[in-house]
Amino acid sequence: MPALTSDHVRTATETLSRLTDYLREDPEPAKALALVEPLLDEYTGVPVQLADALRALARAVQDHPDTPRTTEVDLLITELRTAAWEQADQHTLHYVLDDLRALYAKAPSSTVGCGRCR
Repeated sequence: MPALTSDHVRTATETLSRLTDYLREDPEPAKALALVEPLLDEYTGVPVQLADALRALARAVQDHPDTPRTTEVDLLITELRTAAWEQADQHTLHYVLDDLRALYAKAPSSTVGCGRCR
């Protein structure tokens, strides 16, 4: 696998920005849900991945031999780990997508006509 660069991560964040812009244009809910679904996957979605990345960053900083062993650094590492837990707690957002899908599945059709015609 090629080495990861900050440009790769920047591309991912730019894609998220494009998604946000698209969602602000009032797309059809089904399409919007389909686009957001991978972001909120309970195992591989952004909350889980970001939590893992924050934990890994905390570990990399803490374990690096050039990292000063100070109270300030310990507090920063603790903040990263706390943020990781807070992000991981958001993994349940995938249930919101399930509920939204169910809501739209139950919604009556907006097509004009009698019940049989729809």
